[in-house]
Amino acid sequence: MKIAVVFDSAGTLLRMHRVAKNVSTGEFLDEVVSTELVGKKPYCALMVMQVDSSRLVQCPSGMLISDFIRKHNIDIEVACSRSKIDKNDALKVIMKDTSARMKDLQDVMAVVRKKCRNIFYMGVGLIIDVDTSSIPYVICTGGKVYSKSSFVIKTLNEMGVGVYIASGDSMRNLSVLAENVCVPLQCVFEISTPERKEEIVKSLKKEYDRVIMVGDGINDILAMRAADLGVLSIQQTGKCPPLLCEEADVVIKDIGEIIGIVERLD
Repeated sequence: MKIAVVFDSAGTLLRMHRVAKNVSTGEFLDEVVSTELVGKKPYCALMVMQVDSSRLVQCPSGMLISDFIRKHNIDIEVACSRSKIDKNDALKVIMKDTSARMKDLQDVMAVVRKKCRNIFYMGVGLIIDVDTSSIPYVICTGGKVYSKSSFVIKTLNEMGVGVYIASGDSMRNLSVLAENVCVPLQCVFEISTPERKEEIVKSLKKEYDRVIMVGDGINDILAMRAADLGVLSIQQTGKCPPLLCEEADVVIKDIGEIIGIVERLD
């Protein structure tokens, strides 16, 4: 039997530290779930910036984020949203914002670095609100690979299982992860929205007898539904949100459990 396993990255293969900052109040939100911030209103979206974090640190703190993106022609993608938001419409919102500054991004990056020693990689993003044409939050994510992730993928490869990564993150970070856990880049899908993850699973089902989706968040639900087996990992939080638990076929507390699940399926 041909089996494929599709992994989300953040919170599934990686232990993540996320910090958001409310641009208007200056309040920091520790260990925030980005999808929950996005889900507060219908027309909010998480935008991932395709930029090396070192460039952000060197930038003048008083510069508007919109000016930085415009000046350096920074690519930015819609990672997730409650309602479908076009990339061009999202960019218009960012360019209209006159509040979010580079200092806001620099602040959340500093907090994540302090919290996450031996950081594996770092990514930054913006939460936009289309209705108000503003950037209410900036967010930074830093993480490191779970101790068993590489072993799990190595074992699955030896079992002849197809291993894939589908993540909302950019290839800038995912390529580092892929190299670390030995997943070929052609098996890595970047900037994967919930709908894109669903498409990936459905496409793989044409090639494999069984497809397993392993994720940890609300943005993985569509892919879990499309998969032959939806696996929810609660290794990051230890908590099982009701909606996710209802949708998942299996709940795991450790990424190492995937090996046994695949063995039973086979």
